[in-house]
Amino acid sequence: MKKLVLALSAFALAASALWAVANPTEALVERISSKAQVCVAGQDCSAEGMAASAQLASASARSGQEVYDQSCAACHNSGAAGAPRMGASEWQTRYDEKGFDMLVANSISGIGAMPPRGGCADCSDEEIEASVQYIIDESI
Repeated sequence: MKKLVLALSAFALAASALWAVANPTEALVERISSKAQVCVAGQDCSAEGMAASAQLASASARSGQEVYDQSCAACHNSGAAGAPRMGASEWQTRYDEKGFDMLVANSISGIGAMPPRGGCADCSDEEIEASVQYIIDESI
């Protein structure tokens, strides 16, 4: 009997650890996300230089539609894995219940069957936000 209780306890502990890894909370994601900036030798590493680099990066950012077409459309056009379809009235309900910021946060961290960043590993937070805005604009 003790072995059974011990085995069940070990199983429960392992299952909760796996769940925690597969379902990180927003606080965990925020805590471990990087706030660092990288400056490569030969670049202007002053505050002004870093700001100029950030401005260049944002100027070359993909539009919401470009990100959607590249990474989101496969699931959100077909409804694959339960994804809400583009243009569906379901978006109004989600928007009303969660708000725009939570929709963006879910898109960045992943939710349900959707992987983090909708599978667009090289998308910036701003590009993900633009893609969510594009979906909302086209659906509501």
